[in-house]
Amino acid sequence: MKLRIVLITVISVLMAACNNKRNDDPSQWSEEELNEWFSEGEWQHGFDATPDESVNQREMAIRYHMNPERWEKAFTFLSEQNLADLDTGRHELEGADLYVMVSEYIPKGVDSVQFESHRLYADIQYVASGREQISIVPVNETIIVNPYDEESDVQFMEAIDANERIATPDNFFVFFPSNAHRPSVMANPYDSTQVKKIVVKVRLNGLPAEYYQ
Repeated sequence: MKLRIVLITVISVLMAACNNKRNDDPSQWSEEELNEWFSEGEWQHGFDATPDESVNQREMAIRYHMNPERWEKAFTFLSEQNLADLDTGRHELEGADLYVMVSEYIPKGVDSVQFESHRLYADIQYVASGREQISIVPVNETIIVNPYDEESDVQFMEAIDANERIATPDNFFVFFPSNAHRPSVMANPYDSTQVKKIVVKVRLNGLPAEYYQ
């Protein structure tokens, strides 16, 4: 009798553990499971800046699980490097599949910058020094100005309404093909502080057709 009770207890514990374990398909996760994964932050691999509120948590989880090794390499680079001292230019981590662009500039007035989006890559954007405004809007709420160019993997557009965010060394952004974004804008009309920007280009696996719209 005692052995039977022990076996039932063990089976119950194992079943509960299995039921509580997240499956490997984030598209099927509940909001609670998604929030738990995102807030635990293991996917940042030690990069201690805060993901901006604009980051799409479900798409981040889906894209991450499609190619965890590549995302791990991207965030490990961000966590281990002295980003403020990186040389400007291109730093390759995985050839054309994963590389880093480092630039320094004075942010521009809002009327001088267009929205842009990409199809082949996600952008991890981080301001290592300085501050700037970054505006975000769904691609399907924009007007195309310059059509998509395959060679440069970019299209430019305009938008009336957008989510305006401030990028500082405390936070970072992740932009997917569905996100039109307008970076490199002065945080305010009188702020001409130089910015050092780190952009990690992460090649994505297959893209749903709606991202091309």
